[in-house]
Amino acid sequence: MKPKQILLDHGSGGRLSHELITGLMLPAFNNAALSEFHDGARLDFDGMRLAFSTDSYVVDPIFFPGGDIGSLSVNGTVNDLAMCGATPLYLSAGLIIEEGFSLDDLEKIIASMSAAAENAGVKIVTGDTKVVPSGMADKIFINTSGIGLIPENVVISSNRAQQGDKIIVSGTIADHGVTILIQRKGMEFESEITSDTAPLNMIVKGMISVTPDIHVLRDPTRGGVGTALNEIAQKSGVAIKLYEDKIPVRDEVAAVCELLGLDPMYIANEGKFLAFVRPEHADEVLSVMKRYQCGHDACVIGDVVADDQARVVMQTRIGGTRIVDMLAGEQLPRIC
Repeated sequence: MKPKQILLDHGSGGRLSHELITGLMLPAFNNAALSEFHDGARLDFDGMRLAFSTDSYVVDPIFFPGGDIGSLSVNGTVNDLAMCGATPLYLSAGLIIEEGFSLDDLEKIIASMSAAAENAGVKIVTGDTKVVPSGMADKIFINTSGIGLIPENVVISSNRAQQGDKIIVSGTIADHGVTILIQRKGMEFESEITSDTAPLNMIVKGMISVTPDIHVLRDPTRGGVGTALNEIAQKSGVAIKLYEDKIPVRDEVAAVCELLGLDPMYIANEGKFLAFVRPEHADEVLSVMKRYQCGHDACVIGDVVADDQARVVMQTRIGGTRIVDMLAGEQLPRIC
């Protein structure tokens, strides 16, 4: 039954999010750039190929091991532009601050945003600040938008996955989501689990320098790897086969997921991405990725295969197969 009001599930990045966007947003705004359903819009403007993206950040807690809402907001929009194959250039920043919020914490967040922008090689050139009465928001929300330039010979889109493509993940999955979860739960481990938030534009630039013919890039944030792959399969009209024993998950992260009954495939990432490349380019692309800190654990996790249905299946460790569907429901709200 179709919900009569907005639920937390509508913001999960999963099935209800997908239905909200495709059922309400796309028909209302209906244009070619939006219908690509990519991390950012690809726009042709006065002889230039631009990428444009926007995102809002409501993560709770606002400070966490490996980052904070400030660095997350910068890295997230930089990464959305990078997933279009673009060189990110300029960002805007909009802040909604609750009355009574600590000025010391705001200074930390602004400093973090500044450092993250410098690290990614972008400039924050415009913005806006609003303050709402106490109780009308939760501490601070941030929106960032960004623009970048796409090289002439690069065409990366969610509808370009092709049979035979190798599917690469840039590193261990679920680190960010589990970090946020254990901070909320107050759980402690001998080995610290930290968010993977990081800018991905430099590693993508390195990959493109080896081969500009990369078919798809996607950072699996809300909804995780499982949901992102389903969106790509549907948009490209292809089937995807994954290999469970190839999917990299840190032991500590896997332990938390097992303890709490969560599937790492549906947990958010903020510094990892998926790449679909021709099989003859896979080894060379992997070699380049491993030169970067955020790509040390990059590996092939699947293939685009022949099938009558656009779907994602996984070959399990014991040799069976199971369907990997979109995330149903909200595993963890306010993850980014």
